[in-house]
Order: sequence, then structure tokens, then C-alpha cells
Amino acid sequence: MPTPASGKRLFQALFEPRSVALIGASGDARKNTSRPQRYLRKHGYTGRIIPINPGRDEIFGEKAYPDVTSVSEPIDHAFIMVPTDAVQTAIEQCVAKGVAVATVYSDGFAETGSVGRRKQERIIDIARAGGVRVIGPNCIGLMSTQPGCAISVNAVLEMAEIKVGPLAIVSQSGSMLGGLLSRGLGRGVGFSKLISVGNESDLSVGEFSDLLVDDPHTQTILLFMETIRDADKLAHAARRAYAAGKRVIVYKLGRSEVGQDLAASHTGAMAGSDEMADAFFRAHGIVRVDTLENLFELPALLADQKPAKRHRVAVMTTTGGGAASVVDRLGTLGVEVVGPTDEVVSRLADKQIKISKARLTDLTLAGAKKEIYSAVLNTLLASDHCDLVLAVAGSSAQFQPQVAIEPLIEAERHGKPLASFAAPHAEASLKLLADAGIAGFRTPESCADAIRAWRDWAAPVEQPAADTKRLETARTLLTDAGSQVDEYRSGRVFESLGVPRAATEVIAAPEQQARVPYPVAAKILSPDILHKTEAGGVVLNIRDAAALQTAARDILTRVRNTHPQAKIEGILVQRMEKGIAELILGYKRDPQVGPVVVLGIGGVLAEIYHDFAVRLAPVSVEAATSMIDEVKGLAVIRGYRGMPRGDLDALARAVSAFSQIAFIDSVAEAEINPLMVKREGEGVVAVDGLIVKK
Repeated sequence: MPTPASGKRLFQALFEPRSVALIGASGDARKNTSRPQRYLRKHGYTGRIIPINPGRDEIFGEKAYPDVTSVSEPIDHAFIMVPTDAVQTAIEQCVAKGVAVATVYSDGFAETGSVGRRKQERIIDIARAGGVRVIGPNCIGLMSTQPGCAISVNAVLEMAEIKVGPLAIVSQSGSMLGGLLSRGLGRGVGFSKLISVGNESDLSVGEFSDLLVDDPHTQTILLFMETIRDADKLAHAARRAYAAGKRVIVYKLGRSEVGQDLAASHTGAMAGSDEMADAFFRAHGIVRVDTLENLFELPALLADQKPAKRHRVAVMTTTGGGAASVVDRLGTLGVEVVGPTDEVVSRLADKQIKISKARLTDLTLAGAKKEIYSAVLNTLLASDHCDLVLAVAGSSAQFQPQVAIEPLIEAERHGKPLASFAAPHAEASLKLLADAGIAGFRTPESCADAIRAWRDWAAPVEQPAADTKRLETARTLLTDAGSQVDEYRSGRVFESLGVPRAATEVIAAPEQQARVPYPVAAKILSPDILHKTEAGGVVLNIRDAAALQTAARDILTRVRNTHPQAKIEGILVQRMEKGIAELILGYKRDPQVGPVVVLGIGGVLAEIYHDFAVRLAPVSVEAATSMIDEVKGLAVIRGYRGMPRGDLDALARAVSAFSQIAFIDSVAEAEINPLMVKREGEGVVAVDGLIVKK
């Protein structure tokens, strides 16, 4: 059986093929199927072009063949443009010929529904068995600028020239690939590779990204994504890119989605697919942007940078209104804008330059002189009170670039990122900045988004090791519980992982005495009832044995009326616990990104607040601490306005311990709601819990 091309051989067949077969090539220049042959020559391809068309002997001066197997010489890359039902035959011929890569332009596959999906699965099975790697189907093609090779039908390649540069685009949308290229060229940036992945039936965004890490012509990998199909390969590629000093920047659709599917627990409703994607990108060092412009404007801001430990932004401007349009947006994004320190003010005063300590250093009048603008800029860049400097220019950017632009180019940056926003339309100045490798922004929205992305950028997270002893106990408890895990057994699992829980006992009948200290809560115990309060299965603040007996009888009566088919395993009796905050701690195995842990405000209103932090699981205590800091509602236990502090250290340990459940493959979801946080030094305690097995 042939072995699929990999590594250097695959890269060569994709971007530097010695020969390209165009299956279904047309000699009619008006047809899309004529484009690849014309584009290959137009954009500098020097290899062998082999048109495949049984009705033609020659196309555009190249000898044509009736099928791939009729070609005597080797073929590296085949571009398939035949009707849907003819694609399988084309793939079979590629297998017989030993073609390394086949790009399938033809549509009518998984994107059309179940019938098309089965057709797609069939051609991929044939290709894999025969050692052929497939791009697509439903793929518009790809392009390399160094060396020139355009295997595509994308109309944007009619352009006379594609600028060579360090940016590579990998897009899940074929139509957007042309849009991104034209936008980038309009900003003066250059490209190394352009790739449309189509249906990602075989070669995926992650595998292409991994190949680009080793491409000497690519410095930044730009991703346009609609979903995450191969998380492990993308994660691997992103981590390799980070280690190699290359940036991976993503624009992903889906910010407005609530979620893919509501899960059995609250966690599924709280954290939809987009929050999961954010957690995935953050964990692997991928920078996410919210504006298309930043796919091209952000790379300069991140060049030669590593994620910063602090993210204080100093802003100077010659146009108060223009700067305010950015600063106001930075404020809504939670970016810290800082004013100059006494030392900065004093240093400038020594140079006869007077500025205030306001967070916006406005040089509207005095800044019209280059020497003043330069002095303020260089003093801010040299100061350790800020971590990024934003320079906002007014009309001088358009009419006096020597005032507002030349100082940026000449400045000693001291290793800091430097951003510039020009309020007027100033293409000449922006070109000067781009040529100097300085990030220049055309809109206040893209400027603010870029600085937000810089702030959120983090190094890839190292996953904590498995706590094998605790996990062994937890797995045993889960095995003994069977296919459905009730609250009592769920609590025992959480406790075995290291999460403290309230004193708990199960009574089989109302007459049975409980040994749990009063006051207590009584709850129905049933694997078939996930939300007990709605079922009338909870009574709180029970003061003595007689009250417990009455409460247990009432619970059983109500539950049997509302859930007559439910399996009842008894009444769970639990010590009433008090804390200064109630949280929800959840876990799910997301179909796109894998295990995630969620921390948010708890109680019965957990889903309404939509105030939570998400991370890939498991998490370290340090990562858990950052989750706690991220939840706005937890300000009440962080000492806000003199309120008593909660035991944040114990909470972080509990979150980290709970997240170890990610190592147990049989668990699909888990939740503690509420997790009570007590005063500093008093710990945390789990009150209610749920585990759902696969």
C-alpha cells in the first residue's frame, strides 16, 4: 500500500510541485475550469502543466491527456474539476498514478447533507488507502508566491501582481480567501502562501499551519475560521509556531452564538462554542482578533514581542478627539490606560515641555513641532510605567508626516510595542509606518481591538500532571456507580479528587435517623432527576429529626407526582453550609476543543448572569487563580470596598483539583453548583454536584 506523502515531500507537492495535472481542464477562457492553467503561468509557475480532458488534444498550448493514467511522467499535484459523481474515478486514477496530493474543487459533498457526506467519506477512504492526501472537496485552491505556484480558480488571481511577503492565510471559506487577499494587498502587505481548505475532509487547518511553521518564507500565519475541526493538530502547530517565534492570528466567526447544544447541566447552557474556542486559542498561544483589518495590521504590533506580564498603555496625541475615539473603546474592553508618572513629567519639564498627569497626553497645540513630539514619545517609550505606547496623529499625519510619523520611525522603542492611529485618511503615512515595521491603524475600532488582542495574548499553557493516586480512587468510585451517577456518588468522586464537600448521608426511608449535625438539607436522590429544586425535591434548614422525617415524606410525595418513572434511591441529608459566595464549577468534554472547565457565579440564577471564565482542562492552581480574577461577580470576595475576603487560595486549589476529572475519559460532564466560598482561611465546600457519563 502506498505511503502518504508527509513533511518535506508533502510541502513540496503542495507548494512547489514539479508537475500539476488539471483534471477537467477547459480551453474556454470564460470558464472557471480554465483558470488554474492560466493562473499557473501568470503567477510564475515554471513546472510541468498537464491538462486532463478526454475531448481535447491540446489546451492553451499544453498537450492534453484523456486521463491521469495516460501521462507517462510523475505527477505531484492533481487539481480535480469534474462533476461530483466523476470525482471518485479521478481519485482512483490519482491512486493508480501515485499522485501525492489531490485538490478537489468539485462540490456536492458533505456541505450538501448526508448523501454528499457519504460520497465524501468514500473518496477519502480510497485516497487514504492509496496514499493520496486530499484538500477539499469544495476547495477553491491554493497559492505560493515563493516560488510562484497558483493552483486555484479564485477570480482574485486575475490581479497582475500578488505582493510577496511574510503572511500566510489559511481559510475555511474559499470566497473569503480572495476578499482577505485583496484587503491585505490594499494595505500594502505581502503574502507567502494562500490556502483554502474546503471541507477539510483530510488536510486540515492544523496540518497546513504545521507545514507553514517550517516555511522560511512565512512569519505570521493568519487563520479565517468558521469552526474548529481538528483541535489536536492545530494546537500542536500553534505551539510549534510560538516556539519558532512565529505568530498565529485568527479571525473566527461565531461571537454571537449561544452554544451548539444545551447539555444536561447548567454548564452546557453557560458556555457556548465561542467561549470554548476562546479558551482553546488562549491555551495554545493563538491570538484572536475581532476585526478583519487586524489580520493585516496586528502582525507588526506583535513582531519581535513576547506576551507581556503587564499591559499598561500610555497614549499621546495631537488630536484629542481622535485619541478619545480609541481610548474610549479601550475602556470598554477593559484595557488599562495610564497617565505619565511624576518622573516622566519632570524629565519633560527639564526639556521645557509641559504635560499633565492625565491619562491622555494631549499635545494638540505644542505637539505640532517634531522636537516636542519626539521628546514626549521617546520619554514614554523609555519609562517603565507603561508597557505599550499608542501615538494618535491628527492632520499632521496627512499633511506633515515629518511631525507625527518620522518620530515614530526614528524612535528607540526599548523593546516595547508601538502603535499608531491616524485620525485622517493618510495612506502615505501608513505606508511609511508599514515599511518601517510599525503598526499603523486605519480605524479606532481596529486599533483598540489590536491592543486588546496584545493584552490577551499569552504563552501556550502547560497542562498540569495527572494526580494518579486521586484519579485511581475517583475511577473506582465511578465504576462502582454504574452508568448513572447520583448526587451522593458524584460528591464522593469530587471529594476523592480533592474538593471538600459538606457532611452527607443517605437515608433509605423517612423514618431512618441521620447522623449529620443539624440544621440539614434534605434532597431527593435520583439519577433521573438532574434539577431537584424544580421537581420539588429539596427542603432546607431542617432543625431536628422530626422535621426531617416530615420533610422526607413530603419530598417523596411531590417527586412521585412530578416524576413517576424516576428511580428513587433515597433521601440525601446534608449539613447546611454557609459562605460569603456561591459559585458554579463545571466541566464538559466539548466536541470541538476537548475538555474544558468553567467557573462562574452560582446558584439557581447561574445561567442568567453570563459571568464566567473558561479554560481547557485540567488547569493548574495558577491558571485557576486567573479564572477567579476574570469573573467580575467575584469582586465581592476579593475585598471589594472593604467586604470580607473569601478563601481564594482554597478556591483555586478546588478548581484545579476538580479539573483533574478531564483525565477520566468516561466523564462527559460534571458540575458543582453551588460551591460555597467561606471567609479567608476557612476554605470552600461543595454542596451539590452532578456527573454525567458518556
